[in-house]
Amino acid sequence: MPIYEIGKTIFNISEIIGVIAFAVSGAMLAIERKLDVFGVLFLGVVTALGGGTIRDLLLGITPPKMFFSYQYLLTASVVAAVVFLIGFIFKNCLNERNPNIDKIINIFDAIGLGIFTVSGAQVAMQAGYADNAFLVIFLGMTTGIGGGILRDVLSQTTPFVFRKHVYAVASLLGACLFYFLIYFSVNSTLAALSAMLFIVIFRILAARYRWSLPKA
Repeated sequence: MPIYEIGKTIFNISEIIGVIAFAVSGAMLAIERKLDVFGVLFLGVVTALGGGTIRDLLLGITPPKMFFSYQYLLTASVVAAVVFLIGFIFKNCLNERNPNIDKIINIFDAIGLGIFTVSGAQVAMQAGYADNAFLVIFLGMTTGIGGGILRDVLSQTTPFVFRKHVYAVASLLGACLFYFLIYFSVNSTLAALSAMLFIVIFRILAARYRWSLPKA
């Protein structure tokens, strides 16, 4: 198994984009749930950083990265604050449920899911577990969906991952794709971008065409 290592700059940029995407989706959901400014900021930060925090704890990385990499916390907080201000200014437009808001949340959520799934798998590989396919794929998926689960639980909603449009499946398949592309010596950056793009497209199509897993 080749050692996986995306260039540090590319990796950091992709993580920042993921933080922004998840912070937007978390903050927008909080506004939709009529939470106050603290609730919007808190859900934005939890959605953006929750998955990575769970990943770090499972890997025994303490304190988790969010507590000493302040650029992530600051980015998530600023983005959530901006979303709150936009929501406050255009409050009248958001009083009634708007399907376009759901579409925007889905798009940002898909971007965050793709980036953090690959990020989680990459961190697991760098931690020395590149030969453990199950662990790498599991941590990739957990990093991708963890923040969204925490967001939904805190907003008293059945976690999206358990009820709609093959959310976790997209992350799982993307993590598998990333792992096996690396395993077969595909360029690491190409593997990462391919897996991210796969997850984003899969999620958007699943939401658009309402793909769902069977229910009892």
